[in-house]
Parts: sequence; C-alpha cells; structure tokens
Amino acid sequence: MGPVGPAPERRSRRRSRFPRPVRLGATLLVLVLVVVVGWGAGLVLWADSRIEHVDALSGAEDTPGTTYLIAGSDRRGGEAVNEDGTEGARTDTIMLLHKAPGGNSYLVSLPRDTLVDIPGHGGYKLNAAYSFGGAPLLVETVEEFTGLTIDHYVEIGFDGVSGMVDAVDHVNLCIDQDVDDEKSGLKMDEGCHDVGGEQALAFVRARYFDPTADIGRQQRQQQFVSSLMNRVSSPGVLLNPISQVKLAGAGSDSLVTSEGTGIFRVGRMALTARSAMGSGTMVMPIEDPSYQTQNSGVAVLTDDADIAQFFESIADGSAEPSAPDEG
Repeated sequence: MGPVGPAPERRSRRRSRFPRPVRLGATLLVLVLVVVVGWGAGLVLWADSRIEHVDALSGAEDTPGTTYLIAGSDRRGGEAVNEDGTEGARTDTIMLLHKAPGGNSYLVSLPRDTLVDIPGHGGYKLNAAYSFGGAPLLVETVEEFTGLTIDHYVEIGFDGVSGMVDAVDHVNLCIDQDVDDEKSGLKMDEGCHDVGGEQALAFVRARYFDPTADIGRQQRQQQFVSSLMNRVSSPGVLLNPISQVKLAGAGSDSLVTSEGTGIFRVGRMALTARSAMGSGTMVMPIEDPSYQTQNSGVAVLTDDADIAQFFESIADGSAEPSAPDEG
C-alpha cells in the first residue's frame, strides 16, 4: 500500500483536561467469554495461562472511562485462513469499545480502510498501522484518530473465530441476497442459516460482493457478534462443562492482549460489549465511503470536525445509539 500524501491534519489529543476515574472480529471472540464469570477457578487459571501478551499500550495520559481496542488479526499459517502470498499479519476487523464514566457503553466499528494519519508514516488506511508497527502503532493511531486513550488491547486471530463457533456447534446468520464470494469463501443463499465456523469466519470477512464494502461488513460483523452471544448464552452451552472447556480452549489460545489484561478483564470487557450492543449500535460518521486516493486505491474519508464531535460524545457518555436490532 503506497502513501497517499499528507493526511488531513487531525485534532490534537485533549487528554490533559481529563482525570482518570477509575488477536473478527475481532470483538468477535471476546464477547462470548462472558461465560468466564461463571467458570471454576481451575478453568480460569488454565485459560489465563494460554493468553499471549504484548506491550501494546502507548502510555498516553488517561481519558475518562475505560476504552478497549479490539482487533481481528489476519494471521497466516492457521487452518482457517488460506495461504495467499500475504506476509505477516493484517487487521481485518477493528472495533473500539468504551465504557463512559456515567455508565453508558458504546461499541464502534472502525472501517479498516479509513484514511488516517499514522504516526511516523503519514496518510494511509487504518489497517496499515498494524502492518507497519503491530499492535503498538495501531493503538497509537487509533488514539490520535479518536482522542481516546486505549486502556486495554485485545486481538484474536481468525482461527479463533472459526474455532469458537465450532465449539458452540453453530451460529444463526442472515443475509439478504445469494452470495458466492470467492475471496472470502462465503457461500450462502438468501435468508437465515445455522452455519459452522468456516462459514461464520467467511461471513465476517466478506466485503467484495457488497457494493457498500466495509460499511456492509460492519453490519454483518455486528450481526455475527449478536448471534454468537445468543448462542453462548443458551442453556445448552452455558450449562455444558464440555462446551465451556471447548470455549476456553478455542478462545484463550487465540488471544493476544496488552500487558495486564487477563481473562477476568476480558470477561469484564465481554459484559461491557454485551451492554453496549443491547443499547443499540453506533456508526462512525463518514464523509465519503469511496474516496479515491492517489496511491492506495479507494479509502473511507471522514471529516475532522464530525469525527471529533462523535468521539467526544462517546467519551462523555452523551452519544445516542440507534435502536437495537431486534432481528
């Protein structure tokens, strides 16, 4: 991906006036780990020992509330993602989860093609930050873009998404057209279907069949998260020790988190995300979803003022989400 020239100047962080009160997927796996709250100590310790940690946080001055950055990592080499010549890893799904001081919680999908200023690199698409500098640079880039300090980083590889769904047997997903997408592997007829891990993974990755690209994918990701939570919350899973062990293994083995973010914190994050989705969805304001850059193809263009206002309302808890999807 080549540079697109100087990125629009972003507003500076406003952290100094805020006191501190307190690898889809991406959010995909961790949401279902809400069951960790009811696990026995032995299972919790076992799961905790399997989590990989990375020094991801920037050390920037704190902002109010608690903010999580959740990334779905396109790590090659696993069974769920076909080898396609891509080296290293990319972030295919990026979500921001924020619990405001007043108690309101918000889950926001950040389109991976959003044109941002990546520190030390200039104007690129958001997912390039992970390619350039891994989790630390992705965290710093998101902080500069949103004005919110990241307190916890959670990453999940695509293999984890597939394994998690297979651990609960299936999820129910709906689509409004027949799809046979070669790039993602998604093959679904119009309507709602119980699907296993492979098709669930394809569902959250697919975008090329959809003229709305990343925007439509955001909606499918949120639908997947909701369906997965419903499945995990069903008595057949919650009251089944075998299913719990499968969930713990599939989940924790695929997690990468920031230092100090263990299984209990992941569980708390899951509860926060569940609350956020129950209240409704938040959609980041976009000025042009098909902005033609000079060297990086089509990107998602945002307006500085709109982004500043949007994330300030997220930060202070005054943002009003849309009504929750009852479908």
